[in-house]
Amino acid sequence: MAYASVEQRTARPSSGILAGSVLSEHWYSNRLEIGQFLWKALSSRYNPLLAQMVITRRCNLSCGYCNEYDDFSPPVPFHLLQQRVRALASLNTAAVTCTGGEPLMNPHLNDTIRLIREQGMIATMITNGYRLNQRRIENLNTCGLQEMQISIDNLEPDEVSQKSLRAVEGKLVLLARYAKFKVSVNSVLGVSEERTEDAYEVALTAKRLGLLHTVGVLHDDAGAIKPLSAKQFDVYKRITDLSHSITHRLNYHLFQKNLMHGHPNRWKCRAGARYLYICEHGKVHWCSQRRGYPGTPLLSYRREDIMREFDTQKGCAHHCTLSCVHQMSALDRWRKQGTADPGMGAPRKAFN
Repeated sequence: MAYASVEQRTARPSSGILAGSVLSEHWYSNRLEIGQFLWKALSSRYNPLLAQMVITRRCNLSCGYCNEYDDFSPPVPFHLLQQRVRALASLNTAAVTCTGGEPLMNPHLNDTIRLIREQGMIATMITNGYRLNQRRIENLNTCGLQEMQISIDNLEPDEVSQKSLRAVEGKLVLLARYAKFKVSVNSVLGVSEERTEDAYEVALTAKRLGLLHTVGVLHDDAGAIKPLSAKQFDVYKRITDLSHSITHRLNYHLFQKNLMHGHPNRWKCRAGARYLYICEHGKVHWCSQRRGYPGTPLLSYRREDIMREFDTQKGCAHHCTLSCVHQMSALDRWRKQGTADPGMGAPRKAFN
């Protein structure tokens, strides 16, 4: 398969498909993925659209603002990942994201992605990118990865975040050259006032390489927004003007705009139904910031559980900043929701 040069890719505007990741076959494949996703979204309100599955809690970095990692946990064994992937397929899940910690620290990542594809689901991953090289990228191509989100928070590592452009810019060049999957570079505003301008430089670098770029706002350990400064507002606007991502712009108008101005969002969170968070112990939680409920093992999670959570109002929803949950709930904005709230406006529970 022939690839465009980096310069040629940069000249093409990004859409929902990685600009120039490749040519006609990729565009055809992407249309099939979108069709598959929409079919599962529209054929039943009780089909999960995205499951984020932790395949290792361990991370090679220790960013000060992150509460989703440790430095000692072993990778989830492959036989357990097999059970969980098949359980998600039996629930008619549309897409599965391998996450962590750092998923590249699990030696079974490629086999897990391959199994996700074999089970008829879209396979994606989230990474800090440090462990990427040409061989790993080509292996991810071979096993069928369809999308990668790589997180970069600043230009130089500091005590708050080690996910820096300086450390992974060479990895982005390799992704631009060799990845057959969509690549999205994501940065976060609110990590550090001093490094606010860094997010714009990250966006410029992604655009130069022909990669998608999105920006989010930092949440606290309950998933609520931290207030943005005037400088951060300005950088967010400039990045939005730079981005061609339809998803990013839609998310801004539906959710982030209100949050950034201190206003709550009136929406219906479908976590536990349209969106599932699977911890390393194989339990289903509302999201990474609400670990503890429902806390049901995935292998015993049933359609009745999905129906209950679809209809459950979440007390934490009005100030939630989790874009993945926003997006997976958006198609059901018009559907009614019950009044039940199991009290998860309280601080997140520990889990085991």
